[in-house]
Amino acid sequence: MSANAAAERPSWRAVRQIFPGTAIKSPLSSASWVAATPTIFVVLWSTGFIGAKLGLPYCEPLTFLTLRMAVVVTLLVTLALIGRASWPRGAIAGHNAVAGLLVHGGYLGGVFSAIHQGLPAGMVALIVGLQPLLTAVAAGAWLKERITPRQWLGFALGLIGVVLVVWGKVSVTALPAAALGVAVVALISITAGTLYQKRYCGGVDFRTGGVIQYTAAGVVLFALAALTESGEVRWTGEFVFALAWLSLVLSVGAISLLYFLIRRGAAARVSSLFYLTPPLTALMAYGLFGETLAPPAIAGMAVAALAVAMIVRKG
Repeated sequence: MSANAAAERPSWRAVRQIFPGTAIKSPLSSASWVAATPTIFVVLWSTGFIGAKLGLPYCEPLTFLTLRMAVVVTLLVTLALIGRASWPRGAIAGHNAVAGLLVHGGYLGGVFSAIHQGLPAGMVALIVGLQPLLTAVAAGAWLKERITPRQWLGFALGLIGVVLVVWGKVSVTALPAAALGVAVVALISITAGTLYQKRYCGGVDFRTGGVIQYTAAGVVLFALAALTESGEVRWTGEFVFALAWLSLVLSVGAISLLYFLIRRGAAARVSSLFYLTPPLTALMAYGLFGETLAPPAIAGMAVAALAVAMIVRKG
């Protein structure tokens, strides 16, 4: 065995945890791929708000998400059948359903509904930006993860960075109470879902586990959409692109990377990556939609990057 192969095999074994039982062979760049996973995840995850901005004008939020869940389930079932993936059973299947309801139902449903009900995207980003700090507090109590003083300082700085990035886009006048409520639901759901995934859903093939998670979330979202929305969809080019992007790149690509990172690391450290989402989203909105980028926002980006470095650095 070559020295390169020996060095790469452990890293690639970790990658294959997402798809256990497959015959995937280790590429020469596997170690580099694993090292780049956090960056790839942040970039992909940050496009979620952009996709929502493109798609929501043409479809109500819960209907949009129901269609998204249907597309993702179809993709994952196809991948699972082609790869002959093993299916979780019994309690494990139930745990995956709960995780799906939290991460895909509660979080996505809350974010999309809050934006649709008139809550500014900056305020939504600020509320869900509490997630890393909330996860750190809960992970210490529930998962017994040890948070060092340097990491606590990093979590506090990260929140300050998010505030600086989104503050210019936040309006505190006449905020709709219902929209604030569903944004808080989104915050609690992504926090609980991250911890639940870490504790109960490790080792499950992402394809089959994802089918269960997205199906559970899709059923609930469909029921809520049928009760509260008209179901009307304007199938424009922008909407089709947004649906395809959010289904494939976010729900398959970014979520698989998130679960991979959760399996490999502490939940609190992984959640710190969410501090980088508002800064990167702001940069994307600046480049794509010409939105302003004020000096405080630029400073906030630097603070958020420093905070994440403090949290994830070992030693």
